[in-house]
Amino acid sequence: MTTVEDAVRNGVDTATLFATIDAVRGDTDLAKFQFRATNHWLSGTHNQSTIHDFHGAKQEMTHQRPFTFDADHPPVLVGSDNGPTPVEYLLHALAACLTAGIANVAAARGVTLTEVSSTVEGDIDLLGILGLSDEVRNGYQQIKVGFVIRGDDPEKLRAVVEQSSRRSAVFDVLTKGVPVSIDVDAG
Repeated sequence: MTTVEDAVRNGVDTATLFATIDAVRGDTDLAKFQFRATNHWLSGTHNQSTIHDFHGAKQEMTHQRPFTFDADHPPVLVGSDNGPTPVEYLLHALAACLTAGIANVAAARGVTLTEVSSTVEGDIDLLGILGLSDEVRNGYQQIKVGFVIRGDDPEKLRAVVEQSSRRSAVFDVLTKGVPVSIDVDAG
């Protein structure tokens, strides 16, 4: 059994964190999750996703409430600006995953945080998306993440960020890719 001095550090319930790790260590099937989002088109480039149910810890579950997100393009990209673009959500997902990981890793290591903020920038060339060049990829050419992190010793803080990136699901998907299959029911 793993123990920690403080029950809550940086807002993370470390007792629950370590109990979860121990439970999964004892039954690795508890680690298998499937997250889901449903999406529907509204008009033009405006669409809306809902995230509510998921499978994990060997059971079907739901969030305490459904989360709904609008996505659109700005007028310069033929949209109505009803929400961020899908590629902007990707930047948010990366920042959010790394930040949550930093909080958990720091708590598990007994490292105190006083500030964590980040800026994520993605460079994209629309020549690929618009079909004007087969030489230019459709997605980001590069993504840069910059953190401002304060708390304990700077070396400990850097090590926490490094561990967070090694354990981040979003960082993993972006840097290593993942198979994606598309099924179409065109009725």
